[in-house]
Amino acid sequence: MSEPILQLDSVSKIFGQGRGLVHAARNVSLTLTPGRTLALVGESGSGKTTVARLIMREYVPDGGRVLYRGAALDARDAKAVKAYRSAVQMVFQDPFASLNPTHTIRYHLERPLRLHQRQLSASERLAHARELLERVKLDPDQLLAKFPHELSGGQRQRISIARALAVNPQVIVADEPTSMLDVSVRLGVLNLLNDMRSQLGLALLYITHDIATARFVAGEIMVMYAGQVVEWGDTESVLNNPQHPYTRLLLAAVPDPDRRFADTPPGTELESIEVIREQAARPQPETRQVGDNHFIRPIPV
Repeated sequence: MSEPILQLDSVSKIFGQGRGLVHAARNVSLTLTPGRTLALVGESGSGKTTVARLIMREYVPDGGRVLYRGAALDARDAKAVKAYRSAVQMVFQDPFASLNPTHTIRYHLERPLRLHQRQLSASERLAHARELLERVKLDPDQLLAKFPHELSGGQRQRISIARALAVNPQVIVADEPTSMLDVSVRLGVLNLLNDMRSQLGLALLYITHDIATARFVAGEIMVMYAGQVVEWGDTESVLNNPQHPYTRLLLAAVPDPDRRFADTPPGTELESIEVIREQAARPQPETRQVGDNHFIRPIPV
C-alpha cells in the first residue's frame, strides 16, 4: 500500500467556553493515501466540515496533530506551508458562492497558477487553463471568457474542480460537492471525481450526508456523530453490516422503495431514536474491531 499523504492523529477542536462548550471534533483520526477515496458521512452538525477546515488549516487543532507525509507542519516555515497549500486543495459545497461573480472563468483558473507557479508566462497560463477545462469535459472556447452567472450549477462545480487541479494537488477535500446540484448532473460530477482520483493518483476525502453517493465513490467510510467517528472501515462491510446503533439509525433514514412510507424500520421506533442520539453523543474512547477492516467505538454501558 502507498505511503499516506495526509493523516489526522487524534485531532480535536473545541468551540465556546463554560456551559456552552462544543466538541466539534473529538479525537478524530484518519489517513488519506494516493489513489483512494475515504468518505466521511454524517448528518448536519456532526463535525464533518470542521474536519475539512482542520485539514485546510482554517482551524488550529486544540489537540492532536495534522501530519503531511508523516511530519507535522511547522506554521513558521513559510515554504512548507505554501507547499502544503498547493498539495491540499478543496472543492466547496456551494458552486454559486465559491466563484467570484466579478471575474471570468479564465481568471479563476489562472489565479492559482499566478500564486503557485509564478515561472509560467501569460501564454503558458492560458494554455494550462484550456487544458484544465478540457480535463473536466468543458469547452474552453465557449467558457473561458464567461462569468460564473452564465453557467449552470454543474458547470460551476466542474470549474471548481478544475481550479483545485490547477496546482497539481495530491489531496482533494470535497465537501458535499453534489448536494446543491440537480439530481440529473450529480452522477457526472461524481464520475469526474472518480476519474481524477484514478488518473492522477489523488487522495480524495469525500464529505457527505448522502450514503448512496458515499458507496459509489469510496472504498472506505467513516461515520461521524457529535464530533467523533463512531464506525469506520471498508465501505461495503460498514454499510452491509452496521454495528453501531447510530450507523443503523442513519441507514434506516435512507429511502427504501420496498418499504411503505408508513412502516417504521425495525429497531428505530420513535421513542428509541432520541435515546440512540443521546448515547452516541457521549465520549466513546474504546475501539473495537468487528471485522476485517471494520471498527466501531461502542457506546459505554
